[in-house]
Amino acid sequence: MVLDTVAEVALKLAELIGRATRPFYSLEFFPPKDSAQIPGFLETAARLKKINPLFASVTYGAGGGSQDNTLGITRQLSEECSYLVMPHLTCVGASRERISAYLAQLRNIGIDNILALRGDPPQTAASGAIPFSWSSGEFQHASELVEYVSAGFPDFGIAVAGYPAPHPESPSIEQDRVHTGRKLMAGADMLITQMFFDVREYVDLVSRLRSMGMDKPVIPGVMPIRSFESLRHVLGLCGANIPARLYIALEEADRKGGEEAVREAGLIFAADQIRRLLAAGAPGIHLYTLNKAETCLRLVEAVGGI
Repeated sequence: MVLDTVAEVALKLAELIGRATRPFYSLEFFPPKDSAQIPGFLETAARLKKINPLFASVTYGAGGGSQDNTLGITRQLSEECSYLVMPHLTCVGASRERISAYLAQLRNIGIDNILALRGDPPQTAASGAIPFSWSSGEFQHASELVEYVSAGFPDFGIAVAGYPAPHPESPSIEQDRVHTGRKLMAGADMLITQMFFDVREYVDLVSRLRSMGMDKPVIPGVMPIRSFESLRHVLGLCGANIPARLYIALEEADRKGGEEAVREAGLIFAADQIRRLLAAGAPGIHLYTLNKAETCLRLVEAVGGI
């Protein structure tokens, strides 16, 4: 969707989505760890403007360790690349004072939207270190973070994450959907899913949320598979299921042509997944870029206009 006026940039993303007349793309970036990588990162972001993304999200490291990196990249994407940016915000290691200060910093650089997450616990490398405990923090669940931001900073648009396949810690699909719904009821405006590979899971998630009386936008997250190694990494991170037909196609591609053939098979599957998601009523597609432009550009080209 093309923004008609500069004034629209200050609107909450959910309002922009509600006014969109056609589906859109959005993107996720992660902040480069090395400052020497920033020029290349900004070049990638500039190339991806070609697909006219509605917004870009910026990840936030485990334990809040990359907060400054997130803020810096958010500013650069906004000021230098003209993106409408939605940085991540997590519960891990967060206090009310720290959250308030961070939101004030975002407001000062013209940011009006956040993605509120529980986040990943920090890794404890030292032997004998005290294991991380969610009960020790002020925010234990994303819904609590949403409530705090919604009450204290009502001008911010708030997105939350959802799992088309249930969260790995959820005891059942029903409980997972109840927990997801709780985040929306706490004050979130929209939901972006973790990456997944079975369109039926997205349809089920949306259907169950609608049956709970929630009609807020649910944007599916898509990431084309680049290799078996990346697939294993993704499955370990988000607990996604892989359809048998996809695994068979990837296995055959690997046997015939190695990693390059796997990447091509992953691209074909992702393009078909996007078409089916749009046919199922998805308002747009959130692409997990892995800070790579070429794969995303090829994927959008393969899908054709949306």
